[in-house]
Amino acid sequence: MALSHTDLALDDLRRYNPDLAAPADLDDFWSATLQQARSAAAAPTLTPIDGPFVAVRIEDLTFTGFAGDPIRAWVTRPNDDAPHPTVIEYVGYNGGRGLPGEKLAWAAAGFVHILMDTRGQGSGWGNGGDTPDPHGSGPSTAGFMTRGISDPETYYYRRVFTDAALLVDVAASFPFVDASRIVVTGGSQGGGIALAAAALADGVRAVMPDVPFLCDFPRSITKTPEPPFTEITRYLSVHRDKAADVLHTLSYFDAAILARRIEAPAFFSVALMDEIVLPSTVFAAYNAVPAADKAIEVYAFNGHEGGAFRHWHRQVEWLSDRL
Repeated sequence: MALSHTDLALDDLRRYNPDLAAPADLDDFWSATLQQARSAAAAPTLTPIDGPFVAVRIEDLTFTGFAGDPIRAWVTRPNDDAPHPTVIEYVGYNGGRGLPGEKLAWAAAGFVHILMDTRGQGSGWGNGGDTPDPHGSGPSTAGFMTRGISDPETYYYRRVFTDAALLVDVAASFPFVDASRIVVTGGSQGGGIALAAAALADGVRAVMPDVPFLCDFPRSITKTPEPPFTEITRYLSVHRDKAADVLHTLSYFDAAILARRIEAPAFFSVALMDEIVLPSTVFAAYNAVPAADKAIEVYAFNGHEGGAFRHWHRQVEWLSDRL
């Protein structure tokens, strides 16, 4: 099926591999960032949740991310102390971790599930978030995409990607986690964060980005008709002389560039009628992954919802062959 509502035809998508320039100091930038964050880390805390859940355990996790900032997450796991394969999930744009017990599927399938709150977000849909972002920003448009965008050191996603990578460290330290079987996943923004975590953290066994956002910024900010990429477009329509500086900043956080570092097996999804995350930008990241073991599920007639819960079934099936 060579269908694409807003973008390239599927045959062209499979060949789409843009020449995205990585900054010369990309590795040094992220190495220094993660080293600084780890030096400021404190021990995580787990607090059991009282509630109606008796078949699973749910705990409130607080760990330290960028600059030692406290980050919240839910841990939902089988009701025993044995080490289990673990899925770390990152949340879509302006969503939060919500309420305990909202996501039970992974624990019901025998996995430890860790759902990370996204700092500063959590008020756009769902049942909210609990993690502030205590860092300021220069001039920006409404939303999160342009916060601190004038410099890689201050850009918002530097903090988010660091939080995500450090959560992999934290998960591996728990006795109920099989540290050799940690998987990262997420949809939309969460998929972009999962790609970053797989690229930056040690010990990721597999990555499953679902209609991932934050890929191929040069194309996304000029071709995508719907927000949130248009936040950057709007910013540049006002800051007319800042395009080169903005694109330089974004090159440190482009998941299609970071994907070149991913050696773990990867299972993507893409929706060909998606006007929030263009299919070409997903393929830019997918085609950049050097891992031999990779696959992409194509949803020809869907928009940004992608495969929804049907795709979760495909993820479990794919993981069962690898874990």
